[in-house]
Order: sequence, then structure tokens, then C-alpha cells
Amino acid sequence: MPQHSLGFTTSHHLRNVFIMAVAAVLAFTLTLGISFARDIGGSLHAVAPLNIGGNRKAATAPDDIYKGKTLNVLVLGQDTREGAGNSTIGGDPKDFVGSHQSDTAIVVQIAADRSYINMVSIPRDSVVNAPACTTSAGATIASRQQVLFNSIFATGYNIGGDIATAAGCAVKAVNTLTGLNMDQFVVADFNGLKSIIDALGGVDVCIPQYTHDDITGLDLQKGLRHLDGIQATEYARMRHGVGTDGSDIMRTTRQQYLVKTIVNETRSMNVYTDFPRLYQLTKATLSSLQMSEGLGNLQTLLGLANSLKNIDTTHIYSRTLPVEEAPWNRNHVIWSKDAGAVWQTLKEQRPLKVQTDGAQPDQGGTSQQGPGQSTPAEGSPSSDGTQLPAPDPKTGLVTTADNRLIDPVTHGVVNPEDGTIRDAVTGQYIGMADRYLFATVCAVPSKD
Repeated sequence: MPQHSLGFTTSHHLRNVFIMAVAAVLAFTLTLGISFARDIGGSLHAVAPLNIGGNRKAATAPDDIYKGKTLNVLVLGQDTREGAGNSTIGGDPKDFVGSHQSDTAIVVQIAADRSYINMVSIPRDSVVNAPACTTSAGATIASRQQVLFNSIFATGYNIGGDIATAAGCAVKAVNTLTGLNMDQFVVADFNGLKSIIDALGGVDVCIPQYTHDDITGLDLQKGLRHLDGIQATEYARMRHGVGTDGSDIMRTTRQQYLVKTIVNETRSMNVYTDFPRLYQLTKATLSSLQMSEGLGNLQTLLGLANSLKNIDTTHIYSRTLPVEEAPWNRNHVIWSKDAGAVWQTLKEQRPLKVQTDGAQPDQGGTSQQGPGQSTPAEGSPSSDGTQLPAPDPKTGLVTTADNRLIDPVTHGVVNPEDGTIRDAVTGQYIGMADRYLFATVCAVPSKD
């Protein structure tokens, strides 16, 4: 049986998975003068990861110090009620005194040539084995067996007393569990996403169905809605109520959807000529994050952002790690055998797309459609081996002969009512068809 350790009992969870929003926002800071740089630089919170190695050298010029290298970053959402901004979102702060939990964990891989980004969400209730790690004071936190993944950050903070320990333990665990070699992290709290969205002036989100949450009072009608920071954050993190099935996996798809919406919002704004908004947006982003030493430098972030500023948002590939229900507890999950293929794709530094050629047969003799190479515009095989027609240029989806909607990147099945994408075999949520929602449910003309 899994040990019920710190960090999994809360019902109010941070879900601000927004590393791409950060990258998009930082790209705009290249237009800022030196007079802004000193003030903005003072907003950064850099902390050093522990015993995980890596590049600790601070950049001194706005060049991408990781140029030509694949960059793996662990993005963690810290569930805390400390500070006025956090205490106003997500429940009574009295219930979470001293709580420092991480209920969001995303492995973000930025391609060496900056042509794509992979994002893999690790479900918080995954049962895993936690390796030993070291606190910032040099104490050892012993390894633990069969614990919930989100307890690793919480235990590190509880014993070490700081973000460096908590995040360092989480990074060590991900490296051990996946075989990746990662030493960078970003930690954000409740107020982070709210501040970024408010600095943008809000964000337009296509709400596919009536959504209501009794806990927060969030009430959204179907259609295009302009959400402020609090509304968008509550939408991203709600789990119970109308418009959700109560699962953490579905909530993760909504978070990924909001991230892409924020990125598109920042790219559509003419912020180059709106310096006041640009300045506030950059300040809000940087002051909301705590970063590992290899990232927590203004010049480093400017260089990385500059190399990402032209990335196509359709080349941001997001996945929830394949999981199965734990036999002993329906509220816990274990990583399925397909999880290994996802981590292998990242280790081989390839985009998370469905393989469409050179597929190897599995033991049963059928074609194995796993993460891999790019999907052709038309004539690509579906998960059952049949050929898919060309995607619709407006929605990006494929309509099969039996009128199913298929996402050509994942080959998942799309629900036409709410835009959710499910794995064709397991039925697990794996994403949301954002282009489809905006083009059909909300009928928003393309800005391309």
C-alpha cells in the first residue's frame, strides 16, 4: 500500500502550468532598454538546485547560453496560502497554514534548434518510489517506497525548509524515474498565473460548456469569455462542479489549454508599441517565479526568450503521462507501460508526435503507434492502421468516414461538444483541441 505522506490531502490545488506563457512574455522584453533591466532583474528569485549538477554559470549578455542544446526544465506549481495574492485564491488559508505542496509538475523540453517544445504533465497522485535527496543544509532525506509524487516536494520543504530543497528533491526524483538528465526548475505559486493574466489585461477563453464551481463561485456561460486573473486561475484549477468530471487528468488538459490561449494572446497583442503594458507584464512574470540558478538571471532568460520568440504554437506538444488506476485505490494512479515510450522520446530529443512511418510491430503483431516522428498533412495512418484524410485547415482536425474527429498529432479522439482529446485505446484525457474550440464553438476568425 502507498504511504500517505505529506502533500496529497488538500482539495484546493494550484494548476498554473505556464512555462510557455513565461517564454512568450520574456521574448517581448528584448525591446526593453537598459533602464528597465536593473528594475526587472531585481524581481527575479533564483535558488540553486541541490546535488543535481549542471550549468551554474550566470550569463552576462542577452545571448542564449544554451544555444544548440536541448534544455529540460521541471516546472512546479507550489500550493501555498502565504501572501495576500495566494490567500485570496483557492480556499480558506487557515486550512493550509504552513502548507508548501506541489500539485503541478510539468517536464518541459525545449528543442536544441528551438523548433518545438514538449510538455509532459506528471499526475500528482502517481504512486512512485522517491529516491534519497539532500537538503540545502546538507542533511539526507531518506528514500521512500510507494509514495504519491506530489509528496516529494512537500517532504523536501518540510524537512529542508526551503524551495531549493523541495525543488531539488523533485528534480532528483524525475531524473531517477525517467532517465532524463535535468538540473533546471521553475517554481510558481497561486498568485503567479493571476498576476501574468492581469498584466495582460485578461485573456479571451472559449468556454465549451456551462461551467460552475460552488467552491470558488466561478460561473461561466458557454462561449467566448474574457477572464481576469482570478477567473482564469480558478478555471484552470477547478475540479468539482459543473463543466468538469472531477478528475485531476481532465483538469490538466484544461491547464494546458489555458497555457496555449495565454501564449496566443501575448503574440496577438501589439506590445512592442505599448511599453507600459510590456513593462508590467514582464515584471509580473519575473516576480512570480522562483528559478534554479541556471535560469534565474535576466540575461539568461532574455537570451532564451529571444531564441523562442518565433516558435509556432502548433509546435508546442503537451501530454499527460499515460497512467492506469491503482488497483488498491481508485484515486491513485500508476504509470502505464506506455509512459516509458514518452520518456524515451524525450531522451532521444524528438517531438511528441504520433509515429507515422517505420512503426515497429508490438508483440501482438499490430502496428505500435507511439510518440515519434511528424504526421504528414494527409494520408497518415490512424491508430487502427487506416488512412486519415487531410486535416481541416481551420480546426486542424481530421474527420473520419464514420464522422469521428481525430487529432492528427496524437491520433486521439476529440469530443465535438467540449473539445477534449482522449486516447483512442485507454480513453484517458490527453489534451484539448484549442483551434477547434475557437473555430467552431466560439466561431472566432483565425488571426493568421
